Amino acid sequence: MLCAAALFLVLLFMRSQALPVSKMGPSTEIYDSKGEVIEILNGGKNSQSIPLNDVSPSLIQATLAIEDRNFYHHYGFDIRGIARAALVNLQHMSKVQGAGTITQQLARNLYLTHERTWTRKIKETYYAVQMELQMSKDEILEEYLNQIYYGHSTYGIQAAARLFFGKEAKDLTLAESAMLAGIPKGPRYYSPYYDAKNAKERQLTVLQTMVASGAITQQAADKAAREKLTILPLEKKKPAIAGYFRDYVRSVVTDQLGIGEEQFEETGLKIYTTLDMGAQKAAEEVVSSQLSQFNDIQVALVAIDPRNGYIKAMVGGRDYSENQYNRVFAGSRQPGSSFKPIVYVTALQQKKYTAVTRFKSEPTTFTYDNGRQSYTPSNFNNTYFNMIDLRQAISKSDNIFAVHTLLDVGPENVIATAQKMGITSPLKPLPSLALGTFPVSPYEMSSAFAIFANQGVRVEPTAIVRIEDRRGRTIYEAKPKAEKVMEAPYTYVMTQLMESVFEQGGTGSRVSSVLKRPVAGKTGTTNTDAWLVGYTPELSTAVWVGYDKDRNISAVESHLAAPIFAEFTERALESVPPKLFPVPDGVVSVYIDPATGKLAGDGCPNSRLEAFVQGTEPTEYCTQQPPGSNTAKPGKAKGNGTWWEDLKRWWNE
Repeated sequence: MLCAAALFLVLLFMRSQALPVSKMGPSTEIYDSKGEVIEILNGGKNSQSIPLNDVSPSLIQATLAIEDRNFYHHYGFDIRGIARAALVNLQHMSKVQGAGTITQQLARNLYLTHERTWTRKIKETYYAVQMELQMSKDEILEEYLNQIYYGHSTYGIQAAARLFFGKEAKDLTLAESAMLAGIPKGPRYYSPYYDAKNAKERQLTVLQTMVASGAITQQAADKAAREKLTILPLEKKKPAIAGYFRDYVRSVVTDQLGIGEEQFEETGLKIYTTLDMGAQKAAEEVVSSQLSQFNDIQVALVAIDPRNGYIKAMVGGRDYSENQYNRVFAGSRQPGSSFKPIVYVTALQQKKYTAVTRFKSEPTTFTYDNGRQSYTPSNFNNTYFNMIDLRQAISKSDNIFAVHTLLDVGPENVIATAQKMGITSPLKPLPSLALGTFPVSPYEMSSAFAIFANQGVRVEPTAIVRIEDRRGRTIYEAKPKAEKVMEAPYTYVMTQLMESVFEQGGTGSRVSSVLKRPVAGKTGTTNTDAWLVGYTPELSTAVWVGYDKDRNISAVESHLAAPIFAEFTERALESVPPKLFPVPDGVVSVYIDPATGKLAGDGCPNSRLEAFVQGTEPTEYCTQQPPGSNTAKPGKAKGNGTWWEDLKRWWNE
């Protein structure tokens, strides 16, 4: 009686004590936007945890038969199992069965080393009993099947099923299950990758053990033994996809969310991200193809969904395996002319400029600082266009027009606009600001242009949707801040103006044949940088191309950003029907005379359809003749514009 009471107290004590911290924490898993695994993290281990009901019954039966036939009937250690194993091993004159239970093996794997000492064996048995007191049998078996080593840096049955047979653990056949169940006893000896003969013999042993335990019939065992198994080739580890994005996710988790590196790696977190795997693969393939003829030149690409701020694709360099520096966040590159839309949207909001505001493109010296200083910009190749309007200035990337606009609206106001649009890099109120001489990152530019696509609303860029712990509890959920930073009519007018960049005569026209949908954007070129920042209603993308250190780009290299942008955009959105940019309230479209910027009348046949913020459209006609069929009332434009302009207007109405 006294012994029974003492035993009860000991068991009660063991049940109340916490188990040691596992030395084999569950893997952290990173998922894309569709719930597919991007990567499993745990010191380079290939593993993935799954519930017990997602494991083939044949695999469970095979494992129990060969490892612990009496698993559901012992309390952590098995006296009968020890005796039976000794007898079987004596009959075969080799160690065919082990004496340790599944619970003991799991305790050893989780909490102890594999040293062969009596001290370790006693601790193993103690922890095994403790586990039996605190966990159900199914929980122990599930943990075991997710932790057991199958060789080739592969832990757990799900990873093993995918490695050897390219299938899910729940779909394993009896023959496949018997093969896999035999490997953990000696992965180096029984893996079919190392020795097919040993692996086959071990499979037959497992099958006969299953027959002896009553799990299967002899007929089923014989049929499984004859089944020809297709073992997948053991491939070298492929370069990790989305390496730069994964590193960014890690930095967000550890730096911004306060989750430590060890917790990030080894506590079984499930991190659900915004990455679109199709878009990511397209980005990596396009970058590789476009840069294949150029050595050393680098690239950055980041694509954001303007509607929710989700980062859909990220490429921080031409080859992640060679260089892990993420240029998407490099704040050392001049955006060049791709910065000009921020200048022009400031002017639109001040109602000082419209699409038909005109200025003379010619060599000009501008004075500033109350006349104490001067600035003399020039156009590319010293090419000037005489009298041009804002649409032409954007299309042809005229520098004189841009500096004139900046000084007219005030550099401080342009900086304020940039900051509202999410640009945090330092900017100075100098005339050269109009030409993008102050460095910003591709990340900032993509986020800023997303505002144009989203009718003036800035949604904070987001890479992580939510994080769950190993038990499925949500410990973090993203709530991206959405803020209206400018009125929709101004962003729509800017979008209409930037569409001309890809039309005939525009700086992006060389890729117009690639683009099969309405796209707006702006090119930018400096001595060391080539940019294209552009967008559709669904995707805002910034592409930068250049060298890491002081090295100029060639004339050919300066044109690389545009084809990368165009091909990526089309491939990323290939399943999305083309959409026109929606027309918000407060916008009117009228036909104007490009030569004068006035409403087009009968005497002005070369008219074009132009969008205006309501109240800023011209009211005078280009001639004194009464307006005829070429006139257009706000919102009811008709006339002889291009067929594409007419089609867009019809669609929007």
